[in-house]
Amino acid sequence: MTDLPRITRRAGLLGAAALLAAPAISYGQSDALRIGHLTPRTGFLGPLGEFAVQAAQLAADEVNAAGGIQGRKLEMLFEDSVNPQTASAKAERYIQRDKVACIVGEINSASALAIGQVVQRERALFINTGANSDALRGSDCRRMMFHIEGQNSMYVKAVGRALVQQGLIKGKRAYALTADYAFGHDLLHVAKRFIAQNEGTVGNEDLIPTDLTDFSPFLLKLRQARPDVVVANLAGAQITNFLKQYTEYGLRFPVAGFGFDTALAWGAGSGNFLGTWPTMWHHRLENAAAKKFTADFRGRFGRPPENQAWGDYNAVKIIAQSMNEVKSVDAVQVMQHLEKGAKFNVLKDRESYFRASDHQIMTEMYAITALPPAQQKDRFDIFTSSPGIPGSEEPLEAIASTPEEASCTFPS
Repeated sequence: MTDLPRITRRAGLLGAAALLAAPAISYGQSDALRIGHLTPRTGFLGPLGEFAVQAAQLAADEVNAAGGIQGRKLEMLFEDSVNPQTASAKAERYIQRDKVACIVGEINSASALAIGQVVQRERALFINTGANSDALRGSDCRRMMFHIEGQNSMYVKAVGRALVQQGLIKGKRAYALTADYAFGHDLLHVAKRFIAQNEGTVGNEDLIPTDLTDFSPFLLKLRQARPDVVVANLAGAQITNFLKQYTEYGLRFPVAGFGFDTALAWGAGSGNFLGTWPTMWHHRLENAAAKKFTADFRGRFGRPPENQAWGDYNAVKIIAQSMNEVKSVDAVQVMQHLEKGAKFNVLKDRESYFRASDHQIMTEMYAITALPPAQQKDRFDIFTSSPGIPGSEEPLEAIASTPEEASCTFPS
């Protein structure tokens, strides 16, 4: 692992770090500790961004109720990241003007890469909560960037286990619909690798523009191709629109998703969710911490949290816990603490940690399968879930990328 370069003008910066680490006397002083939150709040990823914002604020309120960070009140700053160029500019402003302690958020993989470049240059910390691309943990990794969101390899391997058990991979021909941007391209690459390794083939591929709302041309092609399984490598509102229109067309080919957010299934409406999909977390988990988070979020916002909310909530909690454990808000000290394998309760049955080699969180995932419409209790409880993947007898790294699949060498 390559160490970060030494800081010049050492004495001045050490003095500044000591000042930042000193606890405030009271919340009455204007000495709040700021976290900058960046995520799409408009466009095809906007519906997920709203869950992220709500969950991050809920976490901040809980941190403050428990005493804050090093005795200081936590203040969240929220911005719409919009696109990679805007995300980069706003990340710089957060660090240089607003003096944030770290940045949390993002969903778009290209925007996450742009933020990662900024924080590496500025020696700030970034917790990615929604960008999946394996490249962010491989060729584009940055030492000041961590990932509480799962990588594409984890999503594919988690749901892939279920699909193999269902007989939908070996000897089968898939039709892939893929979001036409960095995330989708990366996911298609990972999905094709998994399918080939398990003796299946991808017979047809279509790239779907991110602003597409009418899937009719692609659904007609699906009808003619008659695949054994439809593989959806889609994102954001694409998934909602696809599910609605697939049902309207009366197609009956099995559907599987290799990337997913439960809110997108809720948006499809009653009876339109189908198939098997992967998720980092869901609101039907029965452990005590998950049930409390679900109840608190639902009581405040009128709907259950979904997996994007899970990521942003836990990112804020992890930052607060880490700064309190190391008794410092210095980004490099927190980064080193996370690299050493600090454990965190992230509302699952097993504690999680960040893998030192690429800063990907090691945690359980789940494969969820749509319930028949008659068995759906309401618009939210529309699926059954596998137990945690990997199972309790396996290491958490069992579904993560191998060094051969995504190798990270942190740049200086």
